[in-house]
Amino acid sequence: MAYIVIDEGENIESALRRFKRKVQHEAIIKEIKKHSVYCKPGEKRRLKEANARKRMRRRIRRERSFGNY
Repeated sequence: MAYIVIDEGENIESALRRFKRKVQHEAIIKEIKKHSVYCKPGEKRRLKEANARKRMRRRIRRERSFGNY
């Protein structure tokens, strides 16, 4: 669970910004969304394979762009 300690005299906006950053860093929202909907096992497998293909395409594209230098 994400929490922050608010310093004395700290602006509420800056504290909220720090909290949001911490929540995003800990991937709490992503985890909640993942568990909020039931996915069939086959659907999970297809999503996992699609994400793997997406990562591979991104890696290949990145390697090609760095290879030109």
